[in-house]
Amino acid sequence: MERSRPPARDLAVRSASGLALGLAILGGIYLGNPYWFALCLVICMVSLGEFYRMISRKGHVSRVVGFGAGIFSLFAAVYSNDPAVLLPLLAAAPILVLFVEVARKHILGESHGITSSGGTAAGILYIVLPWSFMVVLRDHMWGSYLLVALFACTWSCDVFAYLVGSRWGNTLLCPAVSPRKTVEGFLGGLTGSLLCGGALAFYWGMAPLPIIMIALFCGTFGQIGDLAESLLKREADIKDSGDLIPGHGGMLDRFDSILVNSALVFFVFGVLW
Repeated sequence: MERSRPPARDLAVRSASGLALGLAILGGIYLGNPYWFALCLVICMVSLGEFYRMISRKGHVSRVVGFGAGIFSLFAAVYSNDPAVLLPLLAAAPILVLFVEVARKHILGESHGITSSGGTAAGILYIVLPWSFMVVLRDHMWGSYLLVALFACTWSCDVFAYLVGSRWGNTLLCPAVSPRKTVEGFLGGLTGSLLCGGALAFYWGMAPLPIIMIALFCGTFGQIGDLAESLLKREADIKDSGDLIPGHGGMLDRFDSILVNSALVFFVFGVLW
């Protein structure tokens, strides 16, 4: 969805790092647990750290509680195969933060109860739960297909959005949040996602409806998820969530759309279907 092309060297670096990360994801899906779990755990914890760094620019956040709850959540997801076990933890984490802030107020005379409990819980909901869903989805009867479709359609959306937006993008999509994203790029991304979904369904010889639904999620809500992370970065006054991945920025920059898409895919195929 970008309106201008980066230099050729930057594009090459971005493509190489994206390819390496993509192969790691597909390899983890193919191998399954515990490899898939380990990969999700690493990406989730790095993304959570980046998110908490953004939050801490505006207020206090309890990283100890957030990381502890995040690690426990992922282990609970893989061993119980039921995200419902996470509900007590989701309630307990912000309450525990408030207990810590009560002690801070008593001892130091200051507290950050609102921002710390809210920011800590937001990280768990926004980042940890979607990755927990992806751990659980891998053990679904169609798990490998669902996950490959989820990532492939999201990546296709990104590529087509960039190609169409950089060539024909003129109508700004949401300039107050991301001044370089265009309506043409958005439509190009949606088209790319749908084409990828159709190609996967044909290659796998599957009924197209489930895969096309995933493609539709990735091509619409995934792009909105990208805008949502852009909003967070704008409020935190930073360009990227991190600098871990050459050409992409941080881990959260690379997987912001996946967070939204995985939650939708899990809800439809892991709960309703």
